[in-house]
Amino acid sequence: MHPSPPSPPFNALAARRLREALGMAPAHVAYGLRAQYGLGVAPETVIAWERGHASPDARELSALAGVLWCSPGELLAAATTLREHRIARAVAPADLARRLGMDLKAYLRVEETGRWRGTERQTAALAEALSLGPRELLEATGRSEELSDLLRSAATTRWQAYVKPIAKLLPIPRHRLEEVLQRLHADYQARMVSTNSWGSDVTGGSGGEAGREYLARVVDHFWEHARM
Repeated sequence: MHPSPPSPPFNALAARRLREALGMAPAHVAYGLRAQYGLGVAPETVIAWERGHASPDARELSALAGVLWCSPGELLAAATTLREHRIARAVAPADLARRLGMDLKAYLRVEETGRWRGTERQTAALAEALSLGPRELLEATGRSEELSDLLRSAATTRWQAYVKPIAKLLPIPRHRLEEVLQRLHADYQARMVSTNSWGSDVTGGSGGEAGREYLARVVDHFWEHARM
């Protein structure tokens, strides 16, 4: 038996403000959840949600959004995982899997494990379906460390070899990605040259220190150059 998925990151303060703006009491919300969606939620549970003592599950969140005349995303704190982004945009797993050209069970395993291994086309479709920017997409697919490793290699070796694997992670136009990787490589090599350490290993000497400092922030440099 699989454990229940964690509750979405509920924004308790937003829920209370939305309810109050509609002139509703917790009892009115509970009644709406029962009458419109068949959920046996007590007024005390609504109060607990708004105080942060409990959180609605995905079904309750969707119903609560309906009662409060808002989108599910307005009741969530900042989403980080694929599941959270999907719930925030009120997209059903089956609909998203269909748009990605994936089997539903395969997609649900992605949400459960946090491991995304889609193709370049599927990654681009995922970003479009959930309106994810490159940084959001990278975090949601759990591949931030993978990008960091690839960028360090691109900066220190032959950058051309890393265009394709990085393109699988991020839906960035190839020509733009090539420009950014070439810039990273040039910046790194320039630091090594400026310290008279051309060809030295990044672990030794003043050139090594400059190299370590640059590589430690290589992801930041990437976003700066990509302007994303």
